[in-house]
Amino acid sequence: MWLRASCLLKFEIEIPTPFILMLRPKSGAQQWVARDEFNVKPAIPVEEFTDDYGNICQRLIAPPGNFEIKTTTTVKTAEFVNVEPYAPFVEIQHLPHYTLSYLLPSRYCESDRFSELARFITADQVPGYNQVAAIEAWLRDTISYIPGSSDYPISAIEVNYKQSGVCRDLAHLGIALCRSLSIPARMVVGYLYELEPMDMHAWFEAYVGGRWYTFDATQSKPKGGYVAIGYGHDAADVAIYNQFGPSVIPTVQKIKVKQIKKDL
Repeated sequence: MWLRASCLLKFEIEIPTPFILMLRPKSGAQQWVARDEFNVKPAIPVEEFTDDYGNICQRLIAPPGNFEIKTTTTVKTAEFVNVEPYAPFVEIQHLPHYTLSYLLPSRYCESDRFSELARFITADQVPGYNQVAAIEAWLRDTISYIPGSSDYPISAIEVNYKQSGVCRDLAHLGIALCRSLSIPARMVVGYLYELEPMDMHAWFEAYVGGRWYTFDATQSKPKGGYVAIGYGHDAADVAIYNQFGPSVIPTVQKIKVKQIKKDL
C-alpha cells in the first residue's frame, strides 16, 4: 500500500523559541520511505540528528511571528499488520540487548504496579503473542477510546482509574501490562490510514517470537496502513514536537493521509 502523509503545524511565536521535532519517518522492516519533504517558513537553519531510539529528529529556533512547519512523506507500508497467534514468549536470557530497556517501568508505564491485573487478563493464555492479544482485547472491551478527550499524557495507572482515554493512553496501559509479564513493549507514534477522526496516532508493539508485532486497541480488528515516525518507552520519548520557553500551541494542525498509486 502506497500512502502520502502530510503534517502542517502553524504557530504564533512571541520570542525566539527552541524546538525539537520528530516528524520524519525512516525506512525499516515494515515500511519504505520513497520521498520525504520537510519545510519551515520562514526559512531558518535546521539541524538534524538521530536520537537514542533511532528516531530522526530536528532542532531549530523559531523566530518571533508566524511560524510554519510542513512535512510530506510518500511511503510504502503493509496492507495488513502481521498476526501470529502462538508466537512464543522469549525468555529474558535470550532477548536481544536492544529490547531489554523495554522491560522496565517508565514515566507513563508503571509496569511494576500491574502484575496482578496482567495475570488475571492473560489467565490460561499461551505465553507470548496470545497474552498480548488478550491484553489488546481487554483494553478494547474495558477502556473507552475517546479521541480528543486529553491534551496531555497520563500514566497507565491514571488510565486504568479513569477507564477511558485517547490512543496514547490506551497504549500506555497496554505497554505496562505487557512489561509486567516480562514481554518487551514500546510506544509508536505516527500516521494511520483511514483513522477517524484524522490525527497523529499512537499504538504499541510487543516483542514475541523473535520480532516486534503491532497492537492497537483503538481499532476493531487488525488493519494495515500504519506509518511509524517515532519509537520509545512511552509518550515522553515520542512527542512530535517539544518546545522550550513560554508555552506555545499550534494555531493550525492539519494531518492528512491518503492512498496513492506509485510506479517505480
